[in-house]
Amino acid sequence: MKPFSIEKFSLNLCEVWISFERVHPFLLRSTIHDLRSTIIVVICCLSATACRQDMHDQPRYEPLEKSTFFSDQRASRPVVEGTVARGQLNLDEHLYTGKINDELATSFPYSITKEVLVRGQERFNIFCSPCHGQVGNGQGMIVQRGFRQPPSYHIPRLREAPSGHFFDVITNGFGSMYSYASRVSVEDRWAITAYIRALQLSQNASLEDVPQEQRRQLLEMR
Repeated sequence: MKPFSIEKFSLNLCEVWISFERVHPFLLRSTIHDLRSTIIVVICCLSATACRQDMHDQPRYEPLEKSTFFSDQRASRPVVEGTVARGQLNLDEHLYTGKINDELATSFPYSITKEVLVRGQERFNIFCSPCHGQVGNGQGMIVQRGFRQPPSYHIPRLREAPSGHFFDVITNGFGSMYSYASRVSVEDRWAITAYIRALQLSQNASLEDVPQEQRRQLLEMR
């Protein structure tokens, strides 16, 4: 076996390269261009992966992480006493809590109009009727499928309950009913309360409660 000569191999490689350039000059330039582009892309990728991670690994505390700086060792600081978040300065106790002097209110914080009742009916049918039923008798579709039955709005206890009671239950929950404060706005809670009052009246009304003109129509239909 003949010994391998690197000098002879290099010379032969150069001759092949020169011959290739003479025969395919355009192909050679294209190949060099593609190779150069590939090298540039590779360098860019390597440079990108070599970036520092300071923006990802910032020297900061995670929520509820222990701190050695504060005496109570809490990194998450408690809210300063008296701090009120923007848009949460709820000074109207009647409107925002359903209470007056810390007692459940028997009145509404604003006038109840037909528009308010229509809005209350819409919100009631969406959020309340699945359990309470559309007439407030506690026979909603979820109850018919096995969920715990809520009391009817038409029992004496709830008919005599102050309006603030219903607002408070919607806000804070009661029994197996959870709070709807995050789902139903303050104004809509009062609209629902007004509609509950309308349901109670509708299911327990007498002929004397009907206006004179409509009363005559009812008597003619009998």
